[in-house]
Amino acid sequence: MQKTINAILEQIESVVLGKPHECRLALACILAQGHLLIEDLPGMGKTTLAHTLAETLKLSYQRTQFTSDLLPADVIGISIFNTNNQTFELHKGPIFNQVVLADEINRASPKTQSALLEAMEEKQVSIDGTTHQLPEPFFVIATQNPLYHAGTYPLPESQLDRFMMRVSLGFPDIDAEKRILLSSGSVVHESQTIRELSVESLMIMQKSVQQVHTSESIIEYIIALCRVSRGQHSVFKEETTDKLACSPLSPRAGKALLAAAKAWAFIDNRDYLLPDDIKAVFYAVCEHRLEINGQEQHNNVTISEHILQSVDVLNPLAS
Repeated sequence: MQKTINAILEQIESVVLGKPHECRLALACILAQGHLLIEDLPGMGKTTLAHTLAETLKLSYQRTQFTSDLLPADVIGISIFNTNNQTFELHKGPIFNQVVLADEINRASPKTQSALLEAMEEKQVSIDGTTHQLPEPFFVIATQNPLYHAGTYPLPESQLDRFMMRVSLGFPDIDAEKRILLSSGSVVHESQTIRELSVESLMIMQKSVQQVHTSESIIEYIIALCRVSRGQHSVFKEETTDKLACSPLSPRAGKALLAAAKAWAFIDNRDYLLPDDIKAVFYAVCEHRLEINGQEQHNNVTISEHILQSVDVLNPLAS
C-alpha cells in the first residue's frame, strides 16, 4: 500500500511542480475524507491541483465556475416536468460527481454557496423535498481568490468549517518555475495512471487511516490546543492580557485535526500518531477556522504558531 501512496504523490508532484508539502496535505485531506479549500492568487495552479487529484485517484470529476449569477439549481440540479409522460424528471447537477471543483467559490452569492452545505456535511442533497444520495467517495475541492479582489464574497464561518483543510500554493521557486515555463501541459494522461489504484482501493486506504492508533496523550494534546483558542488553557492564568483574538476551535475542528493527522501518519507508513503529525497539519486544518476579521497574526506570528507554542507536548493539560 505504501508503494501506491508513493506513486500517487509522485504523479501529483509531476504535474503540480515544486509544491511537495502542499500536494501531500491535499492527499492527506482526501484520505481523511475531508473537503479541501485552495486559496491563492489567479494562475497559481489551484485548478491544476484539483484536476490532478481527481485524475490520479480515478474519480469522476466536474468543474463548476462560480460566478455572481450562478444559482443553487445550477449546482445541485433541478426537477423538470416531462410533458410526454406527465412526470417530473431529475436533471442532476455537477454535485453528483465524486470530486466537485467549485472554482472561485467566493465569487458566487452566499445563497449559491450555501447550496453546498448539506452536500459537504451529509453527502446528500434535497431537491423539491426529495433526498438524493451523492456518490461514494465524495469530495468538494473549492478554490478562492483573496478577499481583497473585486467581486468576491467572504465565506461564512459555517461554510469554512465544512472544509477540513485550507492550503495555499504560493509562488514556485526558480527551478520549479523554469520547469513550468518549459512544460507543454498539465494533463494527466491515461498511460500515466496508477494501475494498482481504483476507487475500491482508495476506500480501503481511507478505512486504514481511521485505524491508525491514537494514544491518550495525543488526544490530550489536541484538546489542549483547542482550549488555548478558547482562552481556557492554563497559559492564560499567568497571561490574562494575552488572550488571542480568534474564533475558538470547535469539537468538529478537533475531530478534523485528528483525522488529518492520522492521514499524515498513514502517508508516512505509520500506524500510530506522533505530536509532529498534529503540528504538520495544524495550520492547514485550523488557521481558516481561527481567523477573525481577516487577522492572521498575533505578535508577528500566525495564530496557529502561537497556539502550538503555548502548549507543552509532554504535559499538555497541565493546570
